[in-house]
Amino acid sequence: MNANLGKFTLQFDPTNQEIALVGKLRPRSPIDMREILGQVRHGLDACKGVAYLNVKRLTNINQTAFHALGEVLSSVCSHRADFSVVVVTSSVISWSATLFRELAEREPNITVQVYDSAFYPGQTFVEDESFIPILRTQTKMTWRHERQMLPRHGLRSGAFVADICCGIGDFATLIHKEFSPARLVALDHSKRSLEYARRVAAEFGLSGIEYTYGDASQMLLGDNLFDFVTCRHSLQIFDRPDLLLRELHRICKPGGRVYITNEKNSHCLGEPHSQSIQWTYNEVARLFSHFDMDVEMGPKSRRFLTDAGFEQIQVESFMVTNLDGDPQDFADMIEAWENVYAGEMAVRRGDTPEFIRKFRQGFRDHIAAALHPKGYAGWPIWAASGRKPF
Repeated sequence: MNANLGKFTLQFDPTNQEIALVGKLRPRSPIDMREILGQVRHGLDACKGVAYLNVKRLTNINQTAFHALGEVLSSVCSHRADFSVVVVTSSVISWSATLFRELAEREPNITVQVYDSAFYPGQTFVEDESFIPILRTQTKMTWRHERQMLPRHGLRSGAFVADICCGIGDFATLIHKEFSPARLVALDHSKRSLEYARRVAAEFGLSGIEYTYGDASQMLLGDNLFDFVTCRHSLQIFDRPDLLLRELHRICKPGGRVYITNEKNSHCLGEPHSQSIQWTYNEVARLFSHFDMDVEMGPKSRRFLTDAGFEQIQVESFMVTNLDGDPQDFADMIEAWENVYAGEMAVRRGDTPEFIRKFRQGFRDHIAAALHPKGYAGWPIWAASGRKPF
């Protein structure tokens, strides 16, 4: 960026329709802002329904920059009656919400959302709303790999697709945008997750995704309906994955494919502090096993698909790392894991304070590895698919 602006970056994420401003934005005159304002306008023009301006990591902005940015936001909103902008701030930057609320008071199509206040309620670890932003981050990180892999596993434009255990619907949204299926059904057993998914799809101006409430092990969907069925990071949290696979097999057309992703948490790694990190993720696997979940399922995918009656099975693995994008995204993900695994699940299991202290240390060392200038942190995923016989 222009040296007159200070240390600053701008990133546009079309997946989440988000423009992120990071660093310090202190131009001497509006002329210094010309390139940035052009990028902001270009990003807004590429969005439908609602766009998010993420200023959670904008640590400083002077009045010159604020007024120039406000004029662009106001101009775009005034020319698009069906369009709105949500400015996402953080309570960590104390001045941010106050400043942008002044803009929102003048512009009805601009609202301010304080990120921290919307999350972290004390709820169960299975459907904790605080996990929503992290789930979106995880999908963004894995999508960089999966969007290249999905065609190899049989996904094609114009297909009939079902996303089972769709959660907050972010993966279904990406499939809709990238592959233009002729039909897309997204099913989950959590009404709250589906409400969130519907709201996001509406905000992004997406129609054509059929969000459906249902039990993945007993779906109210007919036989042989879909060319491509996905079930991501879900078999590993069911105590009877064979029942889910039976249903995935049933709704898949003969000749169609079922695509699953699962983890092997004990293979999460990091450097430095590799031993502490390794110990903690071995314990994560044991912790999930206590609750009848198997986060070691990834390499077992071929066996499960074979036993369910699929053929022509393909298996790939990839490592999500702190080098894939913003290392802070990786660190945020691990921090959320620590809060749920050590802060809730281990407590519910009845672990001692000394165990939980050591357990937490491995997560914190993983975060340090992700953010270390010479560090490396990884999270392994197995993706597999099988064809339903004719």
